[in-house]
Amino acid sequence: MSIEIVRGISKKPVAADTLVQCISSLSLNGFLYIGHPTIPTTEGPYTMDALLICKEIGIVIIDLIESESEQDYDSRQDDLANKLESLLRTKSELMKGRDLLIPVQTVSFGPALLSRRMADCKNNGHFITNSKNVLLQQLQLLPKWNDQGEDVFSKALSVIQNVSFIRENTQKRNVHKSESRGAKLMRLEESITTLDQQQNRAAIETVEGVQRIRGLAGSGKTIVLAIKAAYLHVQHPEWRIAVTFYTPSLKEHFRQLIRRYTRAQKFEEPDWSKIEILHAWGSPHQDNRGIYSQFCITHGVDYYDFHSAKKFGAEKEFSGACCEALRSCREFKQLYDVILVDEAQDLPPEFLRICYRLLDDKKMLIYAYDNLQNLSDESLPSPEIIFGKNSNGDPNVSFDQSTRNDIILEKCYRNSGPILTTAHALGFGIYRSVNHGGISQLVQMFENPKLWKEVGYHLKNGKLLDGHQVTLHRTPESSPKFLEDHSPVEDLVQFITFRDQNEQTEWLINEIRENLETDELRYEDIMVINPTPRTTRDNVGHARARLLAMGINNHIAGVDSHLDIFYKM
Repeated sequence: MSIEIVRGISKKPVAADTLVQCISSLSLNGFLYIGHPTIPTTEGPYTMDALLICKEIGIVIIDLIESESEQDYDSRQDDLANKLESLLRTKSELMKGRDLLIPVQTVSFGPALLSRRMADCKNNGHFITNSKNVLLQQLQLLPKWNDQGEDVFSKALSVIQNVSFIRENTQKRNVHKSESRGAKLMRLEESITTLDQQQNRAAIETVEGVQRIRGLAGSGKTIVLAIKAAYLHVQHPEWRIAVTFYTPSLKEHFRQLIRRYTRAQKFEEPDWSKIEILHAWGSPHQDNRGIYSQFCITHGVDYYDFHSAKKFGAEKEFSGACCEALRSCREFKQLYDVILVDEAQDLPPEFLRICYRLLDDKKMLIYAYDNLQNLSDESLPSPEIIFGKNSNGDPNVSFDQSTRNDIILEKCYRNSGPILTTAHALGFGIYRSVNHGGISQLVQMFENPKLWKEVGYHLKNGKLLDGHQVTLHRTPESSPKFLEDHSPVEDLVQFITFRDQNEQTEWLINEIRENLETDELRYEDIMVINPTPRTTRDNVGHARARLLAMGINNHIAGVDSHLDIFYKM
């Protein structure tokens, strides 16, 4: 049993620090949020000082007081409770008749208040204290929640996290068969109603300086960055925020996620003059600016497109262009307060240095990447190497084992355990039959064994050392069982061979038609991947024509749709 501390932006940092020390000693199971949640009201967004939610006592709003001039404790507590309850009441699953299924209580905590103030509100049913010990006693004396079960707690947590808004689908699934693929997918979507602990912290935890978020594809990095961008925008609407990435089609996806989460906090559109969603490379044209092109224009240095950057060598086009831009600059101009980088594994370290140079003195750079893009070691160098040293010879960026600056998202929600282990077994060549001297040679392997744990594997037996037999497995903590329990493993992973391209095309179009007509899947549920992007147009041309003739619309992302859009609706 423990309380997970999630620290957002606090406007009362001294009282918040004292509260964290106090609450950390409680034997309760739940979360303490600092500077969260933000609730939309008719007067604008309102952010709670602190909120405790736990399975033993429900929800406790904690009003932090740092000044003797702050009074009207009772009316402020009532106002806080009314605001939160109005938000919770929007979810019918949290109501029984007119009553909330989870209790909401309030306390005020002012560690710097004089003792003579303490009697002001006790007799009116509003508790206020300046003592950590008394606060702990009061929390332990609060009525125990007549627990309505994990489902109620989970749904209340989802509302507080604002995830219920960001995960909502605008189009409701139309399913009639309880065991169709569409019905199974609908149940999966309903199961993912809250962020897990690491995602929760990664989305709200706010630190000055550089923050790194690591995890496999499907661990929630993009949603975490979108939530963080919107959260920072609502807390500091004056800040200039940039969101950047490698894949152009992520642009519209980011825009929709940020819009949903912002509206969940303030009933308004984001101020798009303060939030820029930019491709990493971009071009000098106003409607296609990127972080790199913006850097070149602002600093008056030469811009290289992909063709002209070939002079730096194959696979070094972007790194060479970024390195040249940095080398050409003598004085750097600060354009942003915060930059969030997705898909950093696909971007060169020099690009992260450009981002770092474009930031103001807070240097709030948040970059997320996939641990398994580079199988020989970490997919990016350490921050000490990426961001270099200062004039004193000390690293500009060093995490020093800080879990707030370096967050690992261990759980993978996109693919089930059997799919992931199958893909990794193939990628590493673990079961190859080629032997050299009686020993099967792996295709590739991590040089650093600890990376296995960081991508969600755990030791089952043996030793994770060179020359030793070892068995690794994914646990329910890293690969939730509900992602695989809905179907037999033979349905999750299939290997099918074809005599020729025509036979493969025939199978493909028949499967897609069955997915839509029988399996109750939607168009956006189906994605066909051709392993070699350069041959995709030719290889799938015949299949696409056959599908169109059958009345099944389809497109190639970024080819016959706008580069910024992945799904063409």
